[in-house]
This record gives sequence, structure tokens and C-alpha cells, in this order.
Amino acid sequence: MRLRWLPRSLAVRVTLLCALIAAWTTGMLGMFYFFSARTAILAHADEQLTARAEHFRRMVGDVRTVEELRDRAMLFEALLGSADDVLMLRRPGEAPLVEINPVRAAPPPGLVPGPVHDMQAPGQPRLHWVSALARSGPDGSAIEVVAGHPLVSEMQMIAMSRDKAITGTAMAMLASTLLVGWVLRHGLRPLHRVAAQAAQINPINLAIRLPEHDAPQELRDMVAVFNAMLDRISTGYERLSQFSADLAHEIRTPVGTLIGQTQVALNRSRSPAEYQQLLESNLEELNRLRLIVDNILFLAQADHATLDIQRAPLDMAEELRLIAEYFEGPADEAGLRFAVQAHGRALVNTALCRRAVHNLVVNALRYSTPGTTVRLIGSEDETRSTLAVENDGLPIPPEQLGRLFDRFYRADAARGRPAESSGLGLAIVKAIMALHGGEAGVSCTPQGTIRFELRFPRAGAELSPGRAAAAPPPGAASPVRHP
Repeated sequence: MRLRWLPRSLAVRVTLLCALIAAWTTGMLGMFYFFSARTAILAHADEQLTARAEHFRRMVGDVRTVEELRDRAMLFEALLGSADDVLMLRRPGEAPLVEINPVRAAPPPGLVPGPVHDMQAPGQPRLHWVSALARSGPDGSAIEVVAGHPLVSEMQMIAMSRDKAITGTAMAMLASTLLVGWVLRHGLRPLHRVAAQAAQINPINLAIRLPEHDAPQELRDMVAVFNAMLDRISTGYERLSQFSADLAHEIRTPVGTLIGQTQVALNRSRSPAEYQQLLESNLEELNRLRLIVDNILFLAQADHATLDIQRAPLDMAEELRLIAEYFEGPADEAGLRFAVQAHGRALVNTALCRRAVHNLVVNALRYSTPGTTVRLIGSEDETRSTLAVENDGLPIPPEQLGRLFDRFYRADAARGRPAESSGLGLAIVKAIMALHGGEAGVSCTPQGTIRFELRFPRAGAELSPGRAAAAPPPGAASPVRHP
């Protein structure tokens, strides 16, 4: 059950709850003390009253005549416990022979020897009564001894005990509240230090981390998780900043070309042929811009899509053979040739898979050493299907292999002819594999043999959570356009 009435401050909540607990605990202890004291006071009064009645019974038993009994009335009165105590000596069913009754109290009806009777008449204090039966005189006639005790002082003592219990409970609650508030104020100082450290974190300075050693034991796991989250945010922010810078750089080049060519053309009047040539050049740059925008949109959709992609079995040998035939012309111009070695099927989205392989083949044609062979490989086992593209070129340092799938990253921009590449081809390959729940990998031997692998899960394998389809940009299903 949520305690909606409590304030939102954790310290105030704990303080109030501890005060309630203290009030409940000390209240229960106070009640226990009060009822124990009341029981003890009444029991002590009853013991004295019973002992007094027994003493009077023995004295009455020593008396021989009624006159002697009446002569001892002063002695009986002197032996009473207080000035308000009651004593009656009577024969059963008759008027009292001796009566000492300052408060004019009448004994309760049906009073029998032995137990203590409690009675409070209107307008009179509360009294306890007890009776005892004595044998007196030569004939041993029965004399009833009736003793009563007004509980005036006892009730005062009980009231004092009640007041002390209430006062003690209030003081304990107040002391507990103040003590808990002080303890919390000092105990929450590490939290304030953690909060002050967190307040210094901003997009400009994401290197600050919360101090785990200074955090309370109960919060160390939360601080560790928060620091891990900051690591992920920092990495993502750095990638986003780099992505924005690279995107601006990529767009600035064609835009600058368009502006420059247009300004040159407008300096003087030109022939229709020159304007046509300018428009063709501008169209080429605009197509490049459109390709960059299409690729960025595809990557954004792949990151945030919500629908599953449609899959179908793909004959890897037939698909790789068609791809090799399509790129045969560009391969001849670059002095390269293809070798296809594939078997089995892969459960994939055909258009997306074809686009991923095309990007790898274009990358291989761009960076292969002339006179070498580009190898297209397909294999299938019990757990996955693998498509691979191998080519021979310059060795790639190990520290660069892990970044080849980053957006706008080029391992060697100088030899890659940037005008022909936007640096998004391999990033799209990685996104396509994420949509399939698979993975893309790359390796390079010291001799310069570079191998890109696309590993697709078999039917029935679990997909990566949260991954879904994004519609490819126009032309993605066709092998005509290559990012």
C-alpha cells in the first residue's frame, strides 16, 4: 500500500515513519507499564485488606462477650489502614455490633467470605470489600468481619502512572524523531556528494563519473549501473558528434561544387551546350546528395523501426553467381576477376541481403590489388548461414578493423577516392545484419587478404531483441544502385 500522505522527501519520510514506530513501540511499552503498575497497586491493596480482615478475625475469635467486643472498638479503629477504611462486625443477618464507617458506605449484597469484591456506588469512591467468619464467645457463635478500603490513594497512584506513561511516550517519540533526523542528515551526506558530482555532468564534460567508493553500500550497485549508463551515453554522444561532423563534411563537398560551378557559369553568358554540361554536372552532384540522404534515412529507420522484416529462403550459390555476372564489367576495368564457391540456403530478406553483398563487392572492387581475384563464398551449417567476400589488397591495421563498420569511416581516405564513396556502405551492411538478428565481421591477414562475413541465423533461431524492419530507400531491391 502506497503512503500517499507522506511527503516526497526521503529523509522526511524516514523520520516520520521512525517517529510513528517509536510512538507505537513506546506507547505499547507505556501501556504495559501502566497496566502492570495498576495491577500491582490493586493487588497490594487487596493483600493488605485481606491480611487486615484476617487479623481482625483472629482478634474477634479471642473475645468472649459482645460487651468485650464493643470495648475493643477503639483498638479496631486504630488498626485500620487509613482514616477512611471501613470495618463492620456483625452476626449474619443482623445489625452490626461494631461499625467504623467514615464514608457511610454500604457493603455489597451477597458478600461472602474469601474473595475481594469491587464496588463503586454513585457519589462514593471506589471500594474493595472482603469478609471473614470468626467464632466468638463460649458458645462459639459466628461473627462476620467485613472490611472495606476506599481506593483513593491507589487511584491517585494509578493516575500518576498513566500520566508518566503518556509523558514518557511523547518524550520518546520526540527524542526518536530528533535523533533519526540528525542521523539521516549525517547519513545522507554521501548521497549529497553523489548528487553534487552528478550535477557537474553535462554534454561538454561527460568524463565525470559518480564515486562508487563514497556511496552507501545499498547504493553502490545503482551507482555502478549509472556509471555504466554514462559510459554508454558518452560513447553514443561522441559517435553522434563525429557522425554530425562527418555528415556536414560529406554534404559540404557536393554543395560547394554545385555553388562553385553555378557561380562560374553565371559570370558570363554561355552557349546552350555549356549550360547543358553544367546541368549534367550539377545533376551528378545532386544524385550524390540524394544517395547520402537515402542512406542516412535507411540507417535511421533501421535504428528505430518497429516491424519485422519478411524473410524467404535464398539460394546462395545462384545469388552470388548473379552478383558476379552483374559486376563483371567493373571488375574487368579494375583488372579483377570473380570466383564463386557457395552451397546451401539462407533465410533472409532478399532485397536487404542483396544490398549488403553489393556493398561488400563494391568495397572489394575499390580496394583490391589489380590482377587478383575477388572470392564470393557461401556456406551453411546447423546454426547459421554465412556469406563472405574476400579480396587481396593492402593490409589493414588491427586497430582500424573494428571501425570499418562505423558511419563515414574510411580506413584510407586517400586511396579510396572519396568522391566515389560516402563512407556509409559498411555501416548499412551492419544495420542490415542487425535487422536479421545476425552479425557482420571482418578479418585481415598480414598478407592483406581481407574477409568480410555476413552470418545469418538459421530458421527458428532467436533474433536480437528490439530489432525490426525498416523499408529500404528507393532502389535498394535493385542491383543498379550501390551505396
